[in-house]
Amino acid sequence: MSSLARATRMDGVTSSPVRDLLALTRRPGVISFAGGLPAPELFDTDGLRAAFARALADPDAARALQYSPTEGDPALREIVADRLTRQGLPTGCDDLLVTTGSQQGLNLVASALLDPGAVVLVEEPVYLSAVQCFQLAQARIVPVPSDEEGIDPVALERIAASERPALLYLVPTFSNPTGRTIGEARRDRIADIAARHDFWLIEDDPYGELRYSGRPLSPLSARVPDRSIYLGSFSKIVSPGMRVGWLRAPAQLRQQLTILKQAADLHTSTIDQAAAAEYLATADLDARVRVLCETYRERRDAMLVGLREIAPAGTEITEPEGGMFVWVRLPGEVDTAEVLQEALGHDVAFVPGAAFQVSEPDRATMRLSFTTFAPATIAEGLRRLAKALS
Repeated sequence: MSSLARATRMDGVTSSPVRDLLALTRRPGVISFAGGLPAPELFDTDGLRAAFARALADPDAARALQYSPTEGDPALREIVADRLTRQGLPTGCDDLLVTTGSQQGLNLVASALLDPGAVVLVEEPVYLSAVQCFQLAQARIVPVPSDEEGIDPVALERIAASERPALLYLVPTFSNPTGRTIGEARRDRIADIAARHDFWLIEDDPYGELRYSGRPLSPLSARVPDRSIYLGSFSKIVSPGMRVGWLRAPAQLRQQLTILKQAADLHTSTIDQAAAAEYLATADLDARVRVLCETYRERRDAMLVGLREIAPAGTEITEPEGGMFVWVRLPGEVDTAEVLQEALGHDVAFVPGAAFQVSEPDRATMRLSFTTFAPATIAEGLRRLAKALS
């Protein structure tokens, strides 16, 4: 029986345990803290329905159903550029490329910047789907240790000097999976290291507007805009189903990324971009974000209080200022993959932390998302988890 050839770049590319868990936990009755999902009851369904209707009711409605420029809808880019500028990252319409979610932006960046064997530095632990992109590019992924404030700049300096990386990938604000945030002084140090060792900074910022405590921080990319690529998305504050994201990059690189996007999908959905532009032009997005933050703050607090009540003595629990995730390290040599199997028997789920680690994993860690459920459901889920932990 003959076997069909396949590309060697698929060797070593692993499936996402989070995506696998999402399928496993869809059975009725399971409380899943595994996925980083926005709360569906907070989607502005009526507002989005009206935005799509306006996009199609326009006298030139056929334009929203036609092929469109790869760079993206100019009206949408103007709105995004203004929002980024107000957040401390000066941006013009022409600085942006609209992508099919920020995940596509990450894939394009990997294709543009990485030859096989190129070194990519990542904070350990790291966002799973970023690892998949870098694996597909056949890069060599080198983890950099982190502490309570994110990536360790002393370790970054040492590793950058020895490895000569092509890029550093970070989620500096409310990181996935840990929820940690890199402070202003440390951001300055990271930018300085990138400039001296001549590598690209990839700033992935899907959660930055979901802040529940502390003060806003200026984007890392604002410090070295000539060597930074900033990835953003409406998935967490409007709707993940629309798959509308963007990247901001220096002009020469942005032209290369545009060519890659042409080869990938020609352009992001025209109607989704038109509807997004309509929605953002008429809705009070800042007010929407305030509602999200008020709701998620309550859910974060419920998760933290409940975890402290059920966790064994010696457990380490992050206290994120925003985002979607809490990172937990249980005491001793416990393997949370085994705890998960027990937890599923009690109809509750989380993601074992080993899935987010490139080097030898700390198997006593776990990631829990708090955004999807109301506090009462979070409390019930943690009561079930307590049975598995005991």
